[in-house]
Amino acid sequence: MAIPAALENLTRDLSGLEIITDPVQVAKLSHDYYHFSPILERQLTEKRGDLVIRPEFEAEIIEIARACVKYRVPLTVRGAGTGNYGQCIPLEGGVILDVTKLNRIHWIQPGSARVDAGVKMAAFDKQAREIGWELRMAPSTYRTATIGGFIGGGSVGMGSITYGQLRDRGNVKALRVVTLEDEPRIIELKGDEVQKVNHAYGTNGIITELEIPLAPAYPWAEIIVVFEDFLTAARFGQELSDSPGIGKKMVSVHEWPIPSYFIPLQEYLPTGKSAVLVLVSEFDRIALDDLVREWGGEIAYAKTAAEAGKGTSLLEFTWNHTTLHARAVNPKITYLQTFYFTLDRVEQLYHHFRGEISLHLEFLRVGGTVIPAGLQLFEFTTEERLNEIIRYHEERGAGIANPHTYILEDGGRKTIDPVQFAFKKEVDPYGLMNPGKTRAWWELA
Repeated sequence: MAIPAALENLTRDLSGLEIITDPVQVAKLSHDYYHFSPILERQLTEKRGDLVIRPEFEAEIIEIARACVKYRVPLTVRGAGTGNYGQCIPLEGGVILDVTKLNRIHWIQPGSARVDAGVKMAAFDKQAREIGWELRMAPSTYRTATIGGFIGGGSVGMGSITYGQLRDRGNVKALRVVTLEDEPRIIELKGDEVQKVNHAYGTNGIITELEIPLAPAYPWAEIIVVFEDFLTAARFGQELSDSPGIGKKMVSVHEWPIPSYFIPLQEYLPTGKSAVLVLVSEFDRIALDDLVREWGGEIAYAKTAAEAGKGTSLLEFTWNHTTLHARAVNPKITYLQTFYFTLDRVEQLYHHFRGEISLHLEFLRVGGTVIPAGLQLFEFTTEERLNEIIRYHEERGAGIANPHTYILEDGGRKTIDPVQFAFKKEVDPYGLMNPGKTRAWWELA
């Protein structure tokens, strides 16, 4: 934790800003959804910042950066705190920089927009749709997540079935960041340069503004298709995902008993059946209905885009919200994040772990091909068994983005990113930004 004298001096220098020191509030704003992992829960429960600062303008962030460097106080950036890996949890105390008041939409035009980092995704889309556009992709925490937080800590979500991952070229157009040098700078990164801070957990620059590409906004119907068995549901999901003539935003497949965890949807989910949750263009309903009929599925739930806009979206039962609903029923449940790449691999691993792991697939585009990825659920027993499950998947060609570590390189990346590390050395020479989250710093600095 930061030493008291440094904190006193810092708060004096920044007395004109909103500073939160109430222990209950600070504790709340120190955490995210790390408790999805029993391993992270053990490691991170006691971690918290010393105080929270909530700026409204970039100029105030520059003041905060200057003070943190002057007094050598760690700084951890926080959006809405909807991540799952402890990305925004301060390991060494210090300042939590809450950017939720940095929330201006600078402009929206056909195909792109310029926003502050703290703009909430759903609020942004409401305005963008007025001119016929919307975000390309978003996480299941769409209603509350900030755009800057998604870029800093996320990677995929609804829309990835068409647009791939955030790291794919073109999915972030430009970033504006503040550095933690003796004299903080503002740096504009464009094109491929955005990868210097994309998905870096806020370890190498404070994102203040973003320029993002947009997608044409369709009226997205919400559909649930149920099947007698999981593998048929998975094959249907792959064919729908591969169908170029059907506009879709999400294809999410859930093996029973996962649908039983979706309490608000129980009247639509027959016992024992697997379910496919779909966002599809209303213009393509006939084509979807034909595909459902071909695969022997049954449409159990259907809402038009207008109807879906008035209630809870199906998005909030997919991606990592699936885990949230499951844990509300059984807190022992945890999860993995897996790139299966092929349905053959899904089938092989399904049979091997049947009875221990329940499969949940999300389809996304990787290298131009739509693949099945998994956020499979199971009861946690021991860390040793968890590692055995991970190892078995990896030995058979599946890629694991491990959600049970807060270390940037140990999750999905598995290697140190030399570009991000070089940028960190340049813009954070004292290692004050979200310290302890990047292996590169203590191995190579």
